[in-house]
Amino acid sequence: MKHSLSIIASILLLSSIMVFSSCDKDDDKTYANVMVIHASPDAPGVDLLIDGNKQNSAALTYPNNTGYLDVESGTRNIKVNVAGTATTVINADLTLTKDANYSIFAIDSVSDISAVVFTDDLSTQASGKAHVRFIHLSPDAPAVDVAVASSGAVVFGDVAFTEGTAFTPLDAGTYNLDVRVAGTSTVALVLPAITLQAGKIYTVFAKGFLLGTGAQALGAEIIVNK
Repeated sequence: MKHSLSIIASILLLSSIMVFSSCDKDDDKTYANVMVIHASPDAPGVDLLIDGNKQNSAALTYPNNTGYLDVESGTRNIKVNVAGTATTVINADLTLTKDANYSIFAIDSVSDISAVVFTDDLSTQASGKAHVRFIHLSPDAPAVDVAVASSGAVVFGDVAFTEGTAFTPLDAGTYNLDVRVAGTSTVALVLPAITLQAGKIYTVFAKGFLLGTGAQALGAEIIVNK
């Protein structure tokens, strides 16, 4: 499920330059699991603040993520600041449910930066399967289909910018996937040799700009959610 936030302005990567603060849990409190992903292609590194408390000691840079952080459940204020400054680019209150899992993506170009939140259902798994969802986070790319290259079978269909699919069971194995302009055979992006393990849960998200170059080029990242 996706939620919009009000905005004021790859395999589960923990960036080697990031060290996140931690503390002992209070036994009287309940917690949710929150991951923040920097998916704004041209935005600088950012700091994450929860209820005004900075969570990282070094900048979270594109396209990295925090991994799941233990965050007290209830209504929490989430801010994303330009790293090392008080300049807030995202500011929203988010209600977190006990033991629930959330992914917060900072998205779009830096001039239009915003956020989308997905609730990550990591509980139900089909036996012997991998589970995968696809999230479209390329700001200038059209809606897409994701298909198995060898057969042409569409796994995820007609996914538009900011949309994401449910976690879908797939046979374990190695896949070559084509990201195609929705409803056509035009391949916009090739995702080669994606290995999916039984019992694992993955998020694949499209990133970058359709006509971007270098680090901002159209691409994809894979997160292992579980």
